[in-house]
Amino acid sequence: MPELSIIIITLNEEKNLPRLLKSIKKQKYKDYEIIVSDAGSKDRTKEIAIKAGCKITKGGLPARGRNNGTRVAKGEYILFLDADVLLPRNFLEKVMREMKDDKVDIATVHHKPMTKNKLEKFYHKGYNLWQKAMEKIDPHAPGSCILIKKNLFNKLNGFDEKIKLAEDHALARKAFRAGAKYKVLDAEILISVRRMKKEGSGMIAVKYILAALHRVTLGEIKNNLFRYKLKEEGLLRSKL
Repeated sequence: MPELSIIIITLNEEKNLPRLLKSIKKQKYKDYEIIVSDAGSKDRTKEIAIKAGCKITKGGLPARGRNNGTRVAKGEYILFLDADVLLPRNFLEKVMREMKDDKVDIATVHHKPMTKNKLEKFYHKGYNLWQKAMEKIDPHAPGSCILIKKNLFNKLNGFDEKIKLAEDHALARKAFRAGAKYKVLDAEILISVRRMKKEGSGMIAVKYILAALHRVTLGEIKNNLFRYKLKEEGLLRSKL
């Protein structure tokens, strides 16, 4: 039985998935399985995953895709990743050691954007500082990288599939309020800025601020106030 189950949600990720899988295979830490939760890809995503030895399960919107992946996971720990991230050298070994040494139940890491754009770097630096500042107040954990004990995930009934936006942050908040130990680990993951380029850095920032205000004043976002592109077949949200 693997100690760690890595769950990747996908929808037409034939360009990004191979790079992520390659970065996983290069890790020193090897006690893992990889599960690809696919939301009906029409390209070579599933073919690439199968060839790499990944388990395949049916995906959907991010919350459902991640929940479905966990149902077939065998590991004691679950690592949720987006398909457009990359793991730096020795990432898995580092985060797993810190989880055990500090007896952490749920965690995320710092995010390093794969860009040379100063404004995009500035936004991510600001987010990292804010995320760390909120660590012991109201934890946030982006779905691009969440590490959690499987027994805790099951106890919390996984991601709330009724939440339309920020279901990842809602999971961290729920775990924290249930008494679980949350931490921003001393590690960083490389993330794509494709969504910032597509929607614009300013628009992304406004959406995040409005979403944060909604969650503080009105609770979790279970309405369609924030509009997203939906794919009927696969039902994977075009995430921020």
